[in-house]
Amino acid sequence: MAPAFLKPEYDDRLARVRAAMADRGLDAMVIGDPANINWLTGYDAWSFYTPQMMLVDFHDGPFWMGRLMDAGAARFTTHLTEQQIVAYPEELVQRPDTHPMTCLAGWMADRGFATAKIGYESDSYFFSPRALSALQAGLPDARFIDADLLVNWQRLVKSEAEIGMMRGAAKIAEATMQRAWDGARAGIRQCDLMADVIATQISGTPQAGGDMAALHPLILAGEAATTAHPMWTDAPLADGQTIAFELGGCMKRYNVGLARTVHLGTPPDNLHRTAEAVEEGMAAVMDSLKPGVVAGDVHAAWQGVLDRYGLEKPSRIGYSIGVGYAPDWGEHTLSFRPRETTLVPEHAVVHVILGMWMDDWGMELSETLHVRGGGCERLCDFPQHVHVVGT
Repeated sequence: MAPAFLKPEYDDRLARVRAAMADRGLDAMVIGDPANINWLTGYDAWSFYTPQMMLVDFHDGPFWMGRLMDAGAARFTTHLTEQQIVAYPEELVQRPDTHPMTCLAGWMADRGFATAKIGYESDSYFFSPRALSALQAGLPDARFIDADLLVNWQRLVKSEAEIGMMRGAAKIAEATMQRAWDGARAGIRQCDLMADVIATQISGTPQAGGDMAALHPLILAGEAATTAHPMWTDAPLADGQTIAFELGGCMKRYNVGLARTVHLGTPPDNLHRTAEAVEEGMAAVMDSLKPGVVAGDVHAAWQGVLDRYGLEKPSRIGYSIGVGYAPDWGEHTLSFRPRETTLVPEHAVVHVILGMWMDDWGMELSETLHVRGGGCERLCDFPQHVHVVGT
């Protein structure tokens, strides 16, 4: 196993993060988000259920800092040197009377960070309040500064190598959705169909195997189709159901989302009308999405279509996407919603998902789009229409 990219790719990312740190007057940055750690170095292991972080400075780092058991993964998934891999002892794992961050704070104090201005991620799923408290207690003379999303914003513009990786993930997403379309039929249990879907997602393509997507595959069928993020059950699919699949593909932790809708039997008129609006709305979004556009204006293009059809969708319609670990593949930066003033940069990759959840049914259509040139490009080549399965 080797890092996903060559070292110059990671060196460029590190330089961008250091420039952002300098702009904020930071001496160092501690990073707890596993997606950000991966993006900076390639580190990849299911190790984030125990405390781990990355320390970025301006001289000798970055430093991976985590459990001794997981240090081996840092050696073969990154370009880090032995001096940049800092492991805490196994005896510190899940102890009520001490915390691994106390150990790591001591290491930092011994190496000149005792009085540093240290940025940290305040809203990371995996950097807990207890971890931050232990780090602060171990470095009482340091100044801790909220620098949440500093790394995330550097991820927004994708390199040519990243786009290539996401094209591979898109091929996996296409195969995964095709498996859902082929397998959806009355009588099959949701869990059995999703088992096949996940197997396809992980098998990938002949060119590349797949990773576990950061957002677990979702099926919205029956009563569950009236909401956005239900899990599957062991209930069988039934005639007359409209079924939405929110799936995706993942390659080297790069995610591409893809949502489509299937109907079992003769589609009702309200599905025809809603699907027409959603497909027209997606075309309007894609026509408006280009480098330099205001994100709120992209949403307005969608809203204009909904207004003509007399439909409503209160939630945002998209976000930037890329490297991700469970539970989320979004980058927590760019969003498409009313009054959003962020400008969309060239070479952003966004997942536009148009979900319509009604009183007793629902449908979804999504595209992962590369913003480039004078517009945008679909990464997945998959039909947008509602797939009708006869009974």
